[in-house]
Amino acid sequence: MSDLGLTHVAFIVKDLERSIAFYARYAGMAVVHRRGEGASQVAWISDHTRPFVIVLVQSNEAAAESPLGPFGHLGVAVQSRAEVDRLADEARREGILVREPLDSGPPVGYWTFIADPDGNMLELSFGQEVALTEELMRTR
Repeated sequence: MSDLGLTHVAFIVKDLERSIAFYARYAGMAVVHRRGEGASQVAWISDHTRPFVIVLVQSNEAAAESPLGPFGHLGVAVQSRAEVDRLADEARREGILVREPLDSGPPVGYWTFIADPDGNMLELSFGQEVALTEELMRTR
């Protein structure tokens, strides 16, 4: 059976190993497919919760600016508010915390922004109600 719907998002990265390590540490993702060699490598990473991957494409010509712009970001839900705080503390120590944790109430929840090695934003959140919000809109 072929995949249907949203399956991936792809980023050009400068250092594939560094990006893989970042997403493993902060988003619980692991490599599910890898190909290429040298400066032309590709890795698909997944959190194994749904058929969706981030495709990381290593390139020496990676753009200096984030391709997602100043607010564009990937959102990843974590197990608890304490986990958001723990990861924000880790990111703060590494100098990559972009926004302190903030509670925006339902359906947004408690969230923080962290910069990946290429300047893309990763939002870590707890209490977001994406599934519930989407289900409510679908049944209306």
